[in-house]
Amino acid sequence: MKTVKEVVKLNEIKNLLNSLKVEYKGYKNERGLIGATAAISWFSKNKTTFELIAYREKNRWGSNRNVDDGSAKNMDKKYLSTFDNFDYENNHNRLVPNSPCPILFGIRGEKEKDLVNAKNLIKSEKIDSWLIFETNQGTDDHLQKKKINEIKPYQSVITIGQVSKDPYTIEGGHVIFSIKDSTGEIDCAAYEPTKQFRNIIRDLILGDKVEVYGGVRKKPLTINIEKIFVKSLEKKIVKIENPVCPKCGKHMKSKGKNQQYKCIKCGIKSNKPNYKEEKRNIKLGFYEVPVCARRHLSKPIKLID
Repeated sequence: MKTVKEVVKLNEIKNLLNSLKVEYKGYKNERGLIGATAAISWFSKNKTTFELIAYREKNRWGSNRNVDDGSAKNMDKKYLSTFDNFDYENNHNRLVPNSPCPILFGIRGEKEKDLVNAKNLIKSEKIDSWLIFETNQGTDDHLQKKKINEIKPYQSVITIGQVSKDPYTIEGGHVIFSIKDSTGEIDCAAYEPTKQFRNIIRDLILGDKVEVYGGVRKKPLTINIEKIFVKSLEKKIVKIENPVCPKCGKHMKSKGKNQQYKCIKCGIKSNKPNYKEEKRNIKLGFYEVPVCARRHLSKPIKLID
C-alpha cells in the first residue's frame, strides 16, 4: 500500500526481502524489485479488477504489433464490464502497449469470464499464450483524502477546494488553476496529454467548488488531475455594455480602469455598467481525462457506484 501511495526506496525493499529470507535477483538498476515485491504483497480494500494479457510469439518480439482497431471497438461495445479499451475521440487503441515487450494486448475488466470471451473478438496476429491477472487497476487504490496543507510531493490525493485562481494556459498547452480550502492553496494542472479534458478545466471560474483527484508533482507543488468532481458552480456575470444615461439615452464613457462612468453630454455619473448572467458550459458531476491519458490505477467514471 505504501508503494502506490508514497515513495519506497530500493534499500528499504532489499532490507525487507533479506529479513524474510526471500530469494530474489535484480536486473540493471534493480528498480523492478520494488514493483515485484509490492505486487506479491498487495491486497486491496477496494473491489479488484482483472486483466487478460495475451503474449506474442517470440520471433515477433520487438516488431510492430498487428491488432485490429475495429475489433477492439466492437469488443468494447459488446462487453460493458471491460474498460479503457479504446479512446474514440483521440483514435487510440489502449489495448496495445507502446513498448517493444512480449505483450500483444491487454484487456481490463471486472469479470474474468467476459475477458475470455472478449479476447476471442480481437483480430490480431497469432497469440502465443494468455493469462488473467487479478489487479488493482481502475480501483483508485493509490488515492488518499487530504486537506490542502497535508498534501506532500509524490502522493496521490483527493482534495476539495474552491477555485481561487482562474484557469490559464502556459507554454506547451498545459492548463493551470488554483484551489483553496481553510488550510491553504495549491495549483492543479491539466497537462497537454489530457487533450479535450483541458476544455472542461478552462470552463471553471472563481468560487466553483471542486473535488480534485490526482498525483502530486514536487516543484512547483501541483496536483496532476486524473479526474474532477464539480460540486457547485458560481453564477457567471459578464458586462455587456456601459450604462445608459437616463436623461439623453446615450452610453456613458468610462473614466478609466475601476473608475466611474460619465455621460459626456449631460455629465451624469454612474458606477454600474449593464451585466447579464452567462450560461455555463460545465455542469455538476464527474469529468475524467481521456482513455489515452488515464493512469492504470485511476478508476473510470463508468466503474464509480
